[in-house]
Order: sequence, then C-alpha cells, then structure tokens
Amino acid sequence: MSHSSSPSAEHSTTSHGSVKSYVTGLLLSLVLTVIPFAVVMGGALSTATTVVVIAVTAVLQILVQLVMFMHMNTKADEGWNVMSFVFTLTILVLVVGGSLWIMQHLHLNMMIG
Repeated sequence: MSHSSSPSAEHSTTSHGSVKSYVTGLLLSLVLTVIPFAVVMGGALSTATTVVVIAVTAVLQILVQLVMFMHMNTKADEGWNVMSFVFTLTILVLVVGGSLWIMQHLHLNMMIG
C-alpha cells in the first residue's frame, strides 16, 4: 500500500482557505451586519426600504459565509456540496414561502370588519 493513496494524503490536497480569505470573510461579515443595524437604528428610511436592505444584506451574508468559510464553489470534484446546497435551499424556500403564504391567507380570511 503506497503512502499517496491514504485518505489523509487526499484530504491534505484540498484547499481550506488562507488567513487572508478568513480575514476578508470576517470583515465582509462585520460590514454586512453593521449595515442593517445602522439602517434600523437610524430610522431615516421607510419600512419597506428597511426590509429590503435587511433582506439583501442577509442574502449577501449567507453567500459570504458559504464561500469564505464553508468553501463552497462550483468545482466538478465538489458537485455533491453544490447539489446538497441546492436541495437545502429548495426545501427552505418551500417551507418559508409556504408558511408565509398560509399566514397571509389566514390573515385575510380572519379579518373582521
């Protein structure tokens, strides 16, 4: 049995990121956390605009976390990571979207007056 065919040798060839990528991810995460906090605490924007800012920064925050810390990419050798992420995202959209849809219809049907 050769040394190069051991699982630890294969594991060591994968990229786990550098200090620079982790620091960049940390700084982006901090900025994407401070932006909605400042928008809410400032109170200068309308409610709809505030919600949009929070939603956009939340999506960007998820992308930063996945790319910088979870090392998600579209390489062919990591196809299962992308496929499992797409499946998870699909289930999440169905559950959250369905819940919001049900709550909206309940609200409309239970209104008195």
